[in-house]
Amino acid sequence: MISKSQLAIELSRISSFSQPKIKLEQYITDSEIAAEILWQAYLEGDVHGKVIADLGAGTGVFSLGCVLLKAKRIYAVEKDGDALALAKNNINSRICSFVHADVKEFNKKVDTVIQNPPYGTRKRHADREFLIKSFGIADKVYSIHKISTARFIEKITKDYGFRIKKILKFKLPLKKSYPFHTKKTAKIEAGCWILEKQ
Repeated sequence: MISKSQLAIELSRISSFSQPKIKLEQYITDSEIAAEILWQAYLEGDVHGKVIADLGAGTGVFSLGCVLLKAKRIYAVEKDGDALALAKNNINSRICSFVHADVKEFNKKVDTVIQNPPYGTRKRHADREFLIKSFGIADKVYSIHKISTARFIEKITKDYGFRIKKILKFKLPLKKSYPFHTKKTAKIEAGCWILEKQ
């Protein structure tokens, strides 16, 4: 079985965006943080042998992690065809299905959702769409958000009959990806909310 450190190394090797799209809030998910979240999900019994949806899969970091941690089936759902092409290139596994669709169109029931949705800085409430979809298709959800949105997440979680089991907090490094970025790397206060159906 792969170790957590090996998982982080494998995830660091994937090809990422050469021309990210700001309107979709495309950023590289840090491999160490992705490994931390995936490892926690694995320890909770939410990956191995489970059916997973990676909503807004991007270049496939979470999907690849789920392959390495022996999920039963993964659906990498991504509306951007360029990102999905990269994900297909990054993941060579028959257990991963690549779904070219908006998350609103995906309706398969799964055991676990793992997602790093847009934070709503370009399209207001973009993260809300992801949460509502995940609550409708899974009983366990791992979702990354800015810490500043904690009250909103707490309310929507309760409204949809879920509860917050745990929050993994971290400083998420965002590398300079767009012309308006002034720093080489900016760190934002973020967390992965582990949510479960009541």
